[in-house]
Amino acid sequence: MAHLAEKAAMTGKKLVIALAGIGAIALFFIFDLERFFTLETLKNDRQALQAYYSGHKALTVAAFMAVYVVQTALSLPGAAILSLAAGAIFGPLLGTVYANLSATVGATIAFLATRYLLRDAVLAKFGPKLAGLDRELEERGLNYLLFLRLVPVFPFFLINLAAGLTRLPLRTFVIGTMAGIIPGGFVYCNAGASLATVTSLGEIASHRVLGSFALLGFFAVAPAIYVKVKEGRSREKQDRTKQ
Repeated sequence: MAHLAEKAAMTGKKLVIALAGIGAIALFFIFDLERFFTLETLKNDRQALQAYYSGHKALTVAAFMAVYVVQTALSLPGAAILSLAAGAIFGPLLGTVYANLSATVGATIAFLATRYLLRDAVLAKFGPKLAGLDRELEERGLNYLLFLRLVPVFPFFLINLAAGLTRLPLRTFVIGTMAGIIPGGFVYCNAGASLATVTSLGEIASHRVLGSFALLGFFAVAPAIYVKVKEGRSREKQDRTKQ
C-alpha cells in the first residue's frame, strides 16, 4: 500500500513538472515572445543593452544567463540570437563564457527532465532495443556526444532530449556539452561583437566554418571508431580460432 502511495506521489510530481513546462512553452508563443529574439530587435536594442550593462554589470549577466537557461531548458527558439547578444553586450570572450555556461545548464535541465519524466516509459516499451545503445554510450559516450555537439547534424535541443532517454552518465553529458559547444558559441559571440556587419544568421555559419566543425567532430569520434573496429577484428580472430 505504501509503495502504491509513493508511486502515485511520484507520478503526481512528474505530471506537475510536465504541465509547468508545457504551460511555460504555451505562454511563450501566446504572448509572441519570439519577436524579441530576432536579429532586427537585437540591432535596435544593442546600444540600450550595452548602456544598461555599463551601469548594472552583475544584474545584466544574471538576467541574460537566466533567460538563456530557460530558453535552452524549454527548447524554445532564440539560441542563436542570444549567443549574438552575448557577444554584442559582453564581448566575444566573456560572451562565450556566459553563453556556454547558460546553454550547458539549460541543456542539463532538459536532459534530466527527459530522464525523469520519460525514461521509464521508453524503457518499458523499447528496453531490449536500447540495451546496445545504452552500453555503447556508457562506455564511449563522451566521444559520440562531442561529435554531435561539434557537427550540427541534429538540432541542439533534440540531442538533449535523446540523451536523456539513454544511460549516458550525467557527468559525461555535462562535460561533452560544455566542451562541444565552445567552438560554435565563440563563432556566434564573435559575430555578435561586430553585430553591425551581420545581415543574416545564415551567413555566420558558413560552409567553411561548418567544415571546420566537421573536422573537429571527426577527431572527437575517431578514438571510439578505432576501438570499435579493433574490437570487431578481435572477435573475428576469436571466431576463426574456435573454428
